[in-house]
Amino acid sequence: MYKLYSHNDLDGVGCGIVGKLAFGEDIQVFYNSVGGLDFKVEKFFEEKENNEAVLLITDLSINEDNTKRIDNYIKEGGKAQLIDHHKSALHFNNYDWGKVRVNYDDGRQTCATSLLYEHLVENSLMEQSKTLEQFIELVRQYDTWEWDKNGNTKAKQLNDLFFMFSIEEFEEKVIKRIEQNDKFDFDEFEQKLLEMEDAKIERYIKRKKRELIQTTIDEKCTGVVHAESYHSELGNELGKEYPHLDYITILNMGGRKVSFRTIHDDVDVSEIASQFGGGGHAKASGCSMGNDAFQKYVIDLFHEESLRMDAPKNKLNLKESTSGVLYEGRSGHHYFVYCEDSAWYMQDNHKRTNHTFSSYQEAVNYIKRTDFAWLVKDDIYESYLKHS
Repeated sequence: MYKLYSHNDLDGVGCGIVGKLAFGEDIQVFYNSVGGLDFKVEKFFEEKENNEAVLLITDLSINEDNTKRIDNYIKEGGKAQLIDHHKSALHFNNYDWGKVRVNYDDGRQTCATSLLYEHLVENSLMEQSKTLEQFIELVRQYDTWEWDKNGNTKAKQLNDLFFMFSIEEFEEKVIKRIEQNDKFDFDEFEQKLLEMEDAKIERYIKRKKRELIQTTIDEKCTGVVHAESYHSELGNELGKEYPHLDYITILNMGGRKVSFRTIHDDVDVSEIASQFGGGGHAKASGCSMGNDAFQKYVIDLFHEESLRMDAPKNKLNLKESTSGVLYEGRSGHHYFVYCEDSAWYMQDNHKRTNHTFSSYQEAVNYIKRTDFAWLVKDDIYESYLKHS
């Protein structure tokens, strides 16, 4: 009997689906939160009936005590395998039973589902399946956020579908589809559901954009928002809307969780999450909301104002216009950003400053970080130019 302990997100459940396709009734799958896994693994070793079971752990890490338990289990003749793809889990490669890989040789990021599938195929524990591989690639692209770069909306839709059903229903649908079809696709009913979900997500993100709070923590500029749903989509859209922010912090008060997202290659949010006992990917990580995180991201910011959004429908005052772009800050100052001889300069209330910037975005980052500035409407822009 195989006993698989995996994460309760799409990638974790993808591992469960692979396991059930490989072993059928000879596997039991248990889905866990990040904080709940160690308790379940400890219970595994307390139950005598598990003495002959093969222990599989995917998409999650374990604590030091459970690491020792697995090591002893192996030494006493037991079988176990931990498979993960997070940078924070690389130390498990020091154990014969650990297999952690962050990237493939071609630079693509891995996911736990793809690693488990490859492990089982390589060890002749399951046969290859093109339909299953199509599903796995969608999981991988969504989990690594590669879908956004590739424009593969089908991967995002798979995750949307995952949250529309219970885990049991989702498993059943996917397994049946993989077993009975030559191509992994959505049926007509699911397509209708996904269209409705896309509209719902768009409305949700639009509302949350008005609630974003900007602050600087440990020399990193972050936007903080409270949200219980659509963390990946929200983090991605807020990052694009406010590129001057180093990362986005999403607080789920009900679940007592913190999610970190970034669109920048030079920011590693897994390092930020690790400060609060969490971890994950360079661009998507999370942690439990302990006292330290609660103090920094909730209590200290409770009375802060939300960011003003940039004017959305301008025809004259347009971003990146070399002839000049006008912003207003909380101080009441107007900042006019313009280009001359391939360099960018700034006026502060009609007076040229000593600042020189190598790009438009660098100039905007400066005024947004120092004075919480926003792009003004066309009428204010025209009035400013008349008085120049």
